[in-house]
Amino acid sequence: MPNPRSEQALKADTFGRVALVHDGQRVFVLRDLTASPRWLRPLANWLAAREARALRQLDGLADTPALLRWDGTHLERGYLPGQPMYLQPPRGDVAYFHRARRLLQRVHRAGIAHNDLAKEANWLVQEDGTPAVIDFQLAVRGHPRSRWMRLLAREDLRHLLKHKRMYCPAAITPVERRVLKRTSWVRELWFRTGKPVYRFVTRRLLHWEDNEGQGPKP
Repeated sequence: MPNPRSEQALKADTFGRVALVHDGQRVFVLRDLTASPRWLRPLANWLAAREARALRQLDGLADTPALLRWDGTHLERGYLPGQPMYLQPPRGDVAYFHRARRLLQRVHRAGIAHNDLAKEANWLVQEDGTPAVIDFQLAVRGHPRSRWMRLLAREDLRHLLKHKRMYCPAAITPVERRVLKRTSWVRELWFRTGKPVYRFVTRRLLHWEDNEGQGPKP
């Protein structure tokens, strides 16, 4: 008899439900937008569509999820076995952060800036100890050599280095310290304008903690 389909809930919020699906020999992650409130469905759809476009552009890049299906309501992406960084912290694992930086470079060369790497939940420690990146809902696409994309890529790198500073502080190099100190005008503008609005909407209106699932920060 064929293996029955089973689903294991991973996450549920105002933007839908995320589940790990076992369907015969297939194992994948499903984002179901029908679980989101109707009045939020357009925003949930917009976020899922952004993720689908980013994953399609990455085209199965190693250590990022593959896009399996997107029909406007359900998004299926490849499953990467592992634990989020906050559940399996790579303390003292310098090799993890070396590999993570190379992974980030490959993502950026593909014309994608992740734009949400401050969250430890978006970094995986895979079963073999290597890094992976998930959740591309806020990803930005563009020419990797454009000024805008280079600026966003540097912000992605700064977020990675913040995690490295937390878990491997002795391994931070002088160059990396300078990168951490140099904040961009995009970050400053976001914290002065967009961030207060974002917090009001997510915490007051949606009762959603965007920091949930993150480890401590220095």
